Amino acid sequence: MHITQVRRYEAEQAQPSIEILKKIALSFNVTTDWLIFEEGERNLPNNLQLKFDAVSQMTEEDQRTIQSLIDGMILKHIANQLVAGSQRG
Repeated sequence: MHITQVRRYEAEQAQPSIEILKKIALSFNVTTDWLIFEEGERNLPNNLQLKFDAVSQMTEEDQRTIQSLIDGMILKHIANQLVAGSQRG
């Protein structure tokens, strides 16, 4: 990657592709999340972090069950938002 292109990224005159982000992350031994997000932007609230830490100690089967429950709740939330949005519009 040429220094001119890096300067464009830094000046927000251009945005790197996903492939370039991956190469940058690998070169600096960091995650793409570290490159993209501000510090703390993707952190969970403490109470949820503690719960997920506890879940990580469970069996894989229990983890899959909890993931399915979370997926179901997310789908329910999205459906509720769509219904509410269609009733307003």
